[in-house]
Amino acid sequence: MSTAIASRTVGEIVAESPAAARVFERHAIDYCCGGNIPLSTACERRGAPLDKVLHELEEALATGPAADDTDWRRRSMSDLIDHIESTHHARMRSELPRARELIGAVVRAHGESDPTLHELAAIFDAFASELEMHLLKEERVLFPAIRSIEQKPAGSNANGGACCAIEAPIRVMMEEHDHSGEALKRMRALTNDFTPPPGACNTYRVMIDTLAGIERDIHQHVHKENNILFPGARAMTAARSAAAPGA
Repeated sequence: MSTAIASRTVGEIVAESPAAARVFERHAIDYCCGGNIPLSTACERRGAPLDKVLHELEEALATGPAADDTDWRRRSMSDLIDHIESTHHARMRSELPRARELIGAVVRAHGESDPTLHELAAIFDAFASELEMHLLKEERVLFPAIRSIEQKPAGSNANGGACCAIEAPIRVMMEEHDHSGEALKRMRALTNDFTPPPGACNTYRVMIDTLAGIERDIHQHVHKENNILFPGARAMTAARSAAAPGA
């Protein structure tokens, strides 16, 4: 694979080739909240050998897209929103309560001998509470606004009103994505990269697996919004405003 790809941002790479996400996940390279930096810089920060990552990317892309590797750049924003709601939002509404119960059980059983579990529980509770509100704000405010703008004919968004209507909520959502990303990093650190300790009981192992799954889903979810949906919505509103009479 040409080393020219090393100068492209990790977010761009995954947006163009979703299979690349699996390579970045293996190396703990952030392609969602931190997706706006070049691959070479991302590898340097993670201590991942650039040549090895490039080789793995070449292998992943040579196998062709998996069944779930839809190129969302070629679909409507309404299609992408439907996918985000039915896949990622639905999954979090199922997994967050489940993870709360698992963490509570592990804390009750092992919290006395491992005080870091109490910190893990506190971080997760704040993370989950903010994320639950975040999903509602997307569904009730931002997503309907993007759908509405997409359905309007070009030139109908005079005076930049549509752009103003989505810019503030996009900015808030991206800030909250950053908060979630930081919380996930702290949980990963507290759990030794989501690795159960020797002799861990089955509940502990299921808790770790559930947290790792939540992290993977959030990475995919945030990538689709930060690197595809939000830039697309901004570009669309700018184009419609520019085409408006008197613009």
